[in-house]
Amino acid sequence: MQNSERLGVGIVGAGFMANFHVTSWTGVRDGDIVAVQSPRAESAQALADRCRELRVGDARAYTDLRELVRDPRVDAVWVVAPNHARLAVVETIADEVTSGRASLVGIAVEKPLGRTLAEARRVLELVEGAGLLHAYLENQVYAPAVTRGHELLWTRGAALAGTPYLARCAEEHSGPHAAWFWDGTRQGGGVLSDMMCHSIEAGRYLLTPPGADQSDWLTPVSVSAQIASLKWSRKRHAAQLAERFGVDYARRPAEDYAHATITFRNGDGEETVVEATTSWSYVGPGLRLTFELLGPEYSLSAGTLSTEAQLFLSREIRSPEGEDLVEKQGAEQGLLPIVSDEAMTYGYTTENRVVSADFLARRQPRESLEHGVEVSELMMAAYLSAETGETVRFPVSGLDAFVPAVAQGTWRNG
Repeated sequence: MQNSERLGVGIVGAGFMANFHVTSWTGVRDGDIVAVQSPRAESAQALADRCRELRVGDARAYTDLRELVRDPRVDAVWVVAPNHARLAVVETIADEVTSGRASLVGIAVEKPLGRTLAEARRVLELVEGAGLLHAYLENQVYAPAVTRGHELLWTRGAALAGTPYLARCAEEHSGPHAAWFWDGTRQGGGVLSDMMCHSIEAGRYLLTPPGADQSDWLTPVSVSAQIASLKWSRKRHAAQLAERFGVDYARRPAEDYAHATITFRNGDGEETVVEATTSWSYVGPGLRLTFELLGPEYSLSAGTLSTEAQLFLSREIRSPEGEDLVEKQGAEQGLLPIVSDEAMTYGYTTENRVVSADFLARRQPRESLEHGVEVSELMMAAYLSAETGETVRFPVSGLDAFVPAVAQGTWRNG
């Protein structure tokens, strides 16, 4: 490390998620964003300017990934590149480190770890082969409502009445911002690939006692899932997607709804269940995250749209469209929820603060890339179940070679 008092962070990617990470960095004390990279020079420069505007680092803009990794100020890299580019990005970073051209402490990789289980395993293999500390950037397990609720439920409920047995987690909104998300081949699927990774890992975290690792506490038993394109394959809405993003959902749809029931055996030998639901077909005020945890004599519930502040605008006001109240904002009139600090509420601030502190101390973060591989395995099992109409039971043979039909561009709704 060039500066042992601060972690120098380079961000690879300059899109919507990268901007979310930069915004969250105002709450990070142990690191500065010193570099950003995007193949598009204007995007990289805009994000670097945003870093300086927020005073979270004097970031240098790069278009060449290898130049960012070789920057002596960069101690760790946050990979926030699109799904279809993620593996190539990690290959390049690992090559720079193993060749000795770059010196890094760690790498943090956004969800999902890969478009397939094989890709996810390869990412982990490359990072471990380069001798790097690693973090899986799953923000929802750092969301304050989730972490505080988890702590209190296990301390005050599970300690007296027994372990929880059911976690329900959902993420729903009206659809992604960028065209590549809607393309099943580039993204790796539809809403299941895009968002069920969140719900699965949040459910695993909630069902695991504080201080334990969900990988050790929960053993997967079976997965039963279904997917559908409920809204965006309809003629009117497919035409909207074609006009806005250039994708043809009439011919090559991806799922905009997914539900999975995942059964585990916990460390006490008891059966536990995660119910995960994700949707791009939700019509409401904006992004909705909900979490429930149920046990023998207790329950926990949290939702991001149950906000402390609300704004009312009458029908006499015609304000322009925007997302200044909540991500994926769906209306500009009526009674509107205000998520006052989205980066904190969704978990990005705590995630980046914890991972930065861990890397600075040369300590392996608890949310590791192994977790990302396990989540990818469960998602692929969910796709397999949805395609076959059967419950998938563990261990699952051949899942490493499995590519969902949506990711192949051959899936047809219904």
